[in-house]
Amino acid sequence: MEDIIGYVAGTLTTICFIPQAYKIIRDKNVEGISLSMYIVFLCGVLSWLSYGIILGNPPIILFNSLTAVLTSVIIYNILKYKKDA
Repeated sequence: MEDIIGYVAGTLTTICFIPQAYKIIRDKNVEGISLSMYIVFLCGVLSWLSYGIILGNPPIILFNSLTAVLTSVIIYNILKYKKDA
């Protein structure tokens, strides 16, 4: 039962980043998006991923891996399209 809750929670919290990543890639506009927030968030996600690996918990490993990829895409595009770069 715990894993079912983990998969539902992981799915919901991971898919919420898809619209942001898609919008950035489509519009090539990162105005108003905080680089520092996404960097700190990525550090947190990587910490959760490490914790999941230590525990051997598949939902934590899966969804934090996916969220790390989505967050990295967003960070990459913030750096790529930042106007003052």
